[in-house]
Amino acid sequence: MFSEFILILYSLEAALAPAATDITKNPIYTFKASEDGSIYCLISTDTLIISASNGTISAWKWSDVLSRAGKVLWTITIPKRRPFFTPEVNSIYINSKADMASHLFAGCGDNNIYVYDIETGQEVHCLQGHTDYVHAVTKKNDNECVSASEDGTVRIWDYRTAGESTLVLQPYKHEICGGGPRMSAWYLRSLTMSATFDTPGACQQFIMFNEDTVISAGTEAFVNHWYMNGDCKSRVPCTPTSVFSVAINRESENNRVLCVAGSSATIDVCTNFGYKAFGLSFTMPD
Repeated sequence: MFSEFILILYSLEAALAPAATDITKNPIYTFKASEDGSIYCLISTDTLIISASNGTISAWKWSDVLSRAGKVLWTITIPKRRPFFTPEVNSIYINSKADMASHLFAGCGDNNIYVYDIETGQEVHCLQGHTDYVHAVTKKNDNECVSASEDGTVRIWDYRTAGESTLVLQPYKHEICGGGPRMSAWYLRSLTMSATFDTPGACQQFIMFNEDTVISAGTEAFVNHWYMNGDCKSRVPCTPTSVFSVAINRESENNRVLCVAGSSATIDVCTNFGYKAFGLSFTMPD
């Protein structure tokens, strides 16, 4: 989460160059992304940067940003379904198919998942069923999405219909759960747990698949690399004591790095995923 309402752009190519200096690791462009609230999530497509904050989702063209002209392309406003309550947008993703309209999914603090047509900006569906705010929403396949909520459930939705979720996972009711929150992997067909990933004393706030491993991080100054059976492959120290996001640049083999961001003014850059190579300073504009 960014609390200064701005987005900051760095040049990985310049930061990774053999002759790189502290100056080449500084931001190359900053622009305001929110008027009245923190930025809770950020995604990128081939042509757009999309961020979300309190009640709004905004997009910019990459071509404009790279030419230092960060003008908002469009903004979607989440409806207020309760008086005096503006829902934060905690998670977004885009589902694009060549033969269908592109849809944007938003998991929000009012317990709902909203689906929008990107071309028109119109709401297509509102998926309701969670009883507390939605932490994350992501794609399962072209017709289904998955959401996770503070209510302790993971729900699978067929968004072609605006009805109830088709499947509900309730890990806290599973007979082998216990000892506090633990990250776990589940078989979707049988809805059974396949592995647990134990991090005593820390909750995992970010999870991603990377080839045949799982990467997670959370409320401690480590990035965890796991085998799929739940065994820990490695624990890599990082600068933030609480990690919010981990990202891998897959667009260029020469600039393939892992970046770690969280409760720190530094974004860690790992050229070899086993250690921090250097940091990008989250320098604020004057």
